[in-house]
Amino acid sequence: MEEDTKPLLIPVGGDESNYGIMNIQFNPEDFKCKRPFHVEPTNIVSANDDMQRVSDEASAMNKRIHYYSRLTSPSDKALVAPDHVLPAPDEIYVYSPLGTAFKVDSCTDGYGKNSSIVTIFVIWNTMMGTSILSIPWGIKQAGFTSGIILIILMGILTLYCCYRVVKSRKMIPLIDTSNWEFPDVCKYYFGSFGQWSSLLFSMVSLVGAMIVYWVLMSNFLFNTGKFIYNFVHDINVTDIVPGTNGSNKVICPNAASDHPPQNRSMIFSSGNSTDFQLFEEWWSKSQTVPFYLIAVLLPLLNLKSPSFFAKFNVLGTVSVIYLVLLVTVKAAHLGIHLEFNWFTENEFFVPEFRVLFPQLTGVLTLAFFIHNCVITLLQNNKNQENNVRDLSIAYFLVGLTYLYVGVIIFASFPSPPLSKECIEQNFLDNFPSNDIMSFIARIFLLFQMITVYPLLGYLARVQLLRQVFGNAYPSVFHVLALNIAIVGAGVAMARFYPNIGGIIRYSGATCGLAFVFVYPSLIYVISLHRAGQLTWPALIIHIFIILLGLANLIAQFLF
Repeated sequence: MEEDTKPLLIPVGGDESNYGIMNIQFNPEDFKCKRPFHVEPTNIVSANDDMQRVSDEASAMNKRIHYYSRLTSPSDKALVAPDHVLPAPDEIYVYSPLGTAFKVDSCTDGYGKNSSIVTIFVIWNTMMGTSILSIPWGIKQAGFTSGIILIILMGILTLYCCYRVVKSRKMIPLIDTSNWEFPDVCKYYFGSFGQWSSLLFSMVSLVGAMIVYWVLMSNFLFNTGKFIYNFVHDINVTDIVPGTNGSNKVICPNAASDHPPQNRSMIFSSGNSTDFQLFEEWWSKSQTVPFYLIAVLLPLLNLKSPSFFAKFNVLGTVSVIYLVLLVTVKAAHLGIHLEFNWFTENEFFVPEFRVLFPQLTGVLTLAFFIHNCVITLLQNNKNQENNVRDLSIAYFLVGLTYLYVGVIIFASFPSPPLSKECIEQNFLDNFPSNDIMSFIARIFLLFQMITVYPLLGYLARVQLLRQVFGNAYPSVFHVLALNIAIVGAGVAMARFYPNIGGIIRYSGATCGLAFVFVYPSLIYVISLHRAGQLTWPALIIHIFIILLGLANLIAQFLF
């Protein structure tokens, strides 16, 4: 099946068309961008989900074209099929990265029809992830002033490295790289080492994200179940932890311990205490809830094609918008609580500059990470000349969102009576389980993560198994073994190390070392050297960027 995903035709002139993750629409009148495929009917998806067959004529023509394309090298145009032999527009199907085939309708010269505004918000939506929940904690670890500075500097640095990724293909001479992704560029410059190392670091980012998702889903499911149980049984429960009074209660869960609290509650009104204790025994954040998720998510991971879940990507945008609304409302009720202590710490406030700042840089490396898929996203931009501008605007909006959420949560955290040290790695944990707005946020995020988790698992499966076995679905046994290993890692972390800030910064600094700092800089330096254009300032700057990435990774284990 892998060879079926390769282009069968190269248009005369050598300008090969691109098909990205969202670019599944083509212009039937433009014969040079057609790619006929024969696919099984069970794999075909159309706009109205009706099963449609490729005709025998189109299937036969596909086989002939496929055969002729193997007789000469791709650069030889002698056996390129003429336009008039291609099937009619209603016979054309294109594979999507999710393993299905979509019927094509319209396109513009091989590129997507997304406007700049759509491209910008697609990048914004793709980049915004679970890291946003840890930004306030990261600012607390770095200090308020240094936290703001680091968010700005890391945004600029990661944007530049992302720009180098986007330009990397165009610096390769005499080869058509129009359908290459960044791992292909790494393979060109570094051979099999670049191919396998890029796979390794990509797997680190994917599996790290899946572990974070499992920890957060356990957290959200626990608090959601607790809220529903208390509401149904008319139980008024308060957590036995320090907190503020009033309707906008803020709590400090880790005041008495360095580890996340378990079910520490006290009943204040009606309800059967025996039933409640039994509920808490079977509904524990780390003892039981992480295992309950297996029954839902493991079957979903084993689906051959999770394309159904891709339809729920809009939930990511809704969740982020709702989090911004929640932060704004909470800040309006709590007010601003700031005191500037530049290097000294007191009972309620932290210094403006702290030596723990690498914890924030680790989180930000993953928060601004989009380098392994930015080429695909930008291929869907209608105006390719605006790619750099649109990427810059998207990064600006992402940085602005992180700054807004991080600064507002930190500034409005009620100190006194609580210390800024109480800000949790997931800032929603600073609101009790009976808080209505937090309950809605957890519901949104829980459902979003349940729909995204199978997609992440599919990407991990495709990348690993296709490289090892040459097939993304070699057998049920191989797929099940891989999924059990990934799920087991998530359960173990949720059970013994539910520290999402730590997981985010470790995985971010690790995959960021390769995709953000090392590969883009090395590839740029090598390409300049081969072209005879390398200068000492360029060499020094990019070696410094590589050293920053290495220092960022080492620092995660020191602080």
